[in-house]
Amino acid sequence: MINRNAPYAFNATRRRLIQGAALGAATLAAPALVRAQSGPVIRIGFWPVAAGLPFYAAVEKGYFKEAGLNVEPLKFAGAQQVMEAMLAGRADGSANGTGSANLAIGEIASPGLFKIFASNPSNAKNVLDEFIVAKDSPIKSIADLKGKKVGSGPGIQNATLAKAVLERAGATGATVVELAISQHVAAVAAGQLDACYTLEPTGTVGRLNGTTRVLETGVIAKYVLGDPMAPWFGGSASLTTAFLKKHPEESKKFIAAYARGIELIRTKPAEARPFMKGYTAIEGPMTEEVPLAAYTLYNEFTPSDIQYFQKFFDLFTDKGIFAQKVDVSAMLYKG
Repeated sequence: MINRNAPYAFNATRRRLIQGAALGAATLAAPALVRAQSGPVIRIGFWPVAAGLPFYAAVEKGYFKEAGLNVEPLKFAGAQQVMEAMLAGRADGSANGTGSANLAIGEIASPGLFKIFASNPSNAKNVLDEFIVAKDSPIKSIADLKGKKVGSGPGIQNATLAKAVLERAGATGATVVELAISQHVAAVAAGQLDACYTLEPTGTVGRLNGTTRVLETGVIAKYVLGDPMAPWFGGSASLTTAFLKKHPEESKKFIAAYARGIELIRTKPAEARPFMKGYTAIEGPMTEEVPLAAYTLYNEFTPSDIQYFQKFFDLFTDKGIFAQKVDVSAMLYKG
């Protein structure tokens, strides 16, 4: 069921939070608000994972403000809530890191709901997805998780992928429990869970505080796509079709400003990394340790990219999660 309350919004000064109507208890406080500009408010949902960095950087560097846009970041506890906000008309788009399969479920519920203008492929090199265990755990591989209790992030994409990886790695009988990503390190360290399928910066947080270690990275590329270096387009930035149609000029400006955030990461990653602070669990010098995902804009997708993206979606169709086959190509923004 969709919670139709509005989430907390950012404050322009970053010195205090202003409370809007809350979208359930899971909607979190957020760190900043782009100063009001003329034109429509562009409400963009995100959840606290490292892959959202292009959006965080574009906000903090003032790229949206320079384009004359009034962008309101909305922070949620999970990607599924971002999609639900878009479906309910409470958000106009999503930042990178928002689960692509979660967005696809919104597409099934409301065909033509949105268009993806950027995605964040990850693999063994461009790390986002991983399994973590306690620092002193005797577990050496994912296969060792047979019969164990394993956590995943909230929402159908995280849970389905965790189960798929465990199954294909031979970890039969494992139980998957959904848990807020902010609680993964603490739950594993306390022994409440034997492991977690999680996303960065979680692995970095646990490693640096000395409580957990990364068991394996790039697990979706390896176990789901069949190649450790294959691009897993697990998260995507999007705008709703309603916003694109109603505000075509602002949409183009938004995508161009967002692309500046991607370019900053590509060319000056050290300058971009600190913008994770306030948006994720990473603070201060720890931002320098977080591995970065790659990014693909709508006009950069190759036929091979789309094939891997489609293979990812087809897993959810095969598992009965999607009620019908979802065509990735039809969901991509065309410019």
